Amino acid sequence: MARRKTEVFSMSFLDCITCAFGSVVLVYVLINAKGGLRATTQTRAMQAEVQQLEEQVLEGYQNLVVLRNSMVQTQSEEVRTEGMGERVLAETEQLKVQLADSNKEALSRREAIERLKADLKSLEEGTRRLEGASERSDTTGTRVRGFTGDGDRQYLTGLRVGGERILIMVDASASMLDETVVNVLRMRNMSDTRKMMSDKWRRTLSTMDWLAAQLPLESEFQIYAFNTQPWPLKEGTEGKWLKVNDATALNESLTNLRKAIPKDGTSLENAFQAIAALNPKPDNVILITDGLPTQGTSAPLIKKTVDGDDRLKFFERAIAKYPKNVPLNVILMPMEGDPSAPSAFWLASRRTGGSFISPSKDWP
Repeated sequence: MARRKTEVFSMSFLDCITCAFGSVVLVYVLINAKGGLRATTQTRAMQAEVQQLEEQVLEGYQNLVVLRNSMVQTQSEEVRTEGMGERVLAETEQLKVQLADSNKEALSRREAIERLKADLKSLEEGTRRLEGASERSDTTGTRVRGFTGDGDRQYLTGLRVGGERILIMVDASASMLDETVVNVLRMRNMSDTRKMMSDKWRRTLSTMDWLAAQLPLESEFQIYAFNTQPWPLKEGTEGKWLKVNDATALNESLTNLRKAIPKDGTSLENAFQAIAALNPKPDNVILITDGLPTQGTSAPLIKKTVDGDDRLKFFERAIAKYPKNVPLNVILMPMEGDPSAPSAFWLASRRTGGSFISPSKDWP
């Protein structure tokens, strides 16, 4: 009987090897699966952190925008506050100026009151003299009013204040407030009280008092004021003559002139047209003004400013409407910026047989 061969490797050994390999594979699979789960967990945790960081960044951007808006608003408030501070300072300075002007205005008003009181006292004395003159006609002379100047000055004027019908025309335009253009513009914005107390206008009033004192008792008179339009100083007497010996009419005319406020421009053409309404016409005209007219019968529609040539044209148109054979006596008050006025008025006075004077500052 043959002997059986013995094999080192049998089926059971292969099974063992296979099982061992499978175990290794299983262990590897388990380890790999656990590692993937750990990685997934770590990835999710990191994604959560990233998302949290993104939310924090977004919140930071939002806070940054809010802070920027707050900064812009703060800067705007700072600028506005600085502007308000400057405005408050400016208003404070303006109030100080207004207070100073108010104090000056109060002082001017007190001075005006005192001067008006003196004028009223002078008018009352003149009225008493007129009333006494009516009782003592032998001592009145030929004048209805008296005029007392300063000191013992006497003037040789050559001005003829005579005739049967005497017309006095007084310029009451804005330029009669002062001798310079700058001061005229400044005075136009002041109160009426301050305008009435201007030195140039008070000189005009004194000139009128002097003329009234020279009027002959047997004559008739009329007094017109004018700027852009003329008007009689005694209301309701337009185109009518008044008696010089009527003290009430003369005093009322002068009182109304003292109440007039110089304003607006000058239309000599309209003033001369008013002479035509007087019947009979005057035989002597006395004009108190300070320069050439600034307009014709109406204000210019297109050209708002006038130069020297325009004013000469307005003057020539006015002279063309002046009545013939009536002397024109001119009292020219001083005014800067109108060099053609003296020669123009002097020629007009010479042509009509009248006189021309440009008085000194202390006349009459």
